[in-house]
Amino acid sequence: MEFRTYPDREMLMIDLADRIASELRAALAQNGRATLSVPGGTTPGPIFDILSGLDLDWANVAVMLNDERWVPEDSPRSNTRLLRERLLRDKAAAATLVPLYADAPRPEDRMDALAEGITPHLPIDVLLLGMGADMHTASLFPGADRLEEALSDDAPILLPMRAEAAGEPRITLSAPILRDAMNIHILITGSEKRAALERAEHLPETEAPVRALLKSATIHWAD
Repeated sequence: MEFRTYPDREMLMIDLADRIASELRAALAQNGRATLSVPGGTTPGPIFDILSGLDLDWANVAVMLNDERWVPEDSPRSNTRLLRERLLRDKAAAATLVPLYADAPRPEDRMDALAEGITPHLPIDVLLLGMGADMHTASLFPGADRLEEALSDDAPILLPMRAEAAGEPRITLSAPILRDAMNIHILITGSEKRAALERAEHLPETEAPVRALLKSATIHWAD
């Protein structure tokens, strides 16, 4: 695990956006295509804003979320909606969005079809993750109903996930898919999350799911 500390959050967002762009350019140069997987929530918003205006071969970039709440895109809780508003605009509007939601009552109803859409874009070239103070990442929540399955080496690409802390049912990329990413970045801010990350290093993955990604991740932190 590499831990990078920044003097402030603005510098963190600028530096990390630049690093993500560089890694995408390298993947595009090598393979002619690239896959970027990102979290929802408001924290990475400034990174999305920067990336959206950069000159990249966005037409050959596939963008997917790490996880999604099982809500329609017109819901204010939709991560897909946030992605369209902050990242998939300006120059990045040419990128391909790989969906993690489909119109159905339950995530189980569309799991196979969504996984089939993801398969051609694996492995992920650049993975950006967040982490909660409870040490969850993506929708791998401590205490979630299918957490052990999602952490196992033979986990499927996607899993539905339900947890008390999650609110709505979720759909999430599994730990092996996340772990197989070529470049892994975890973005955290504030003293509470730094302390949580330090605790996670000494806990089992079922109590601190983020630990499943720490070995090969670069952590980016500012207070």
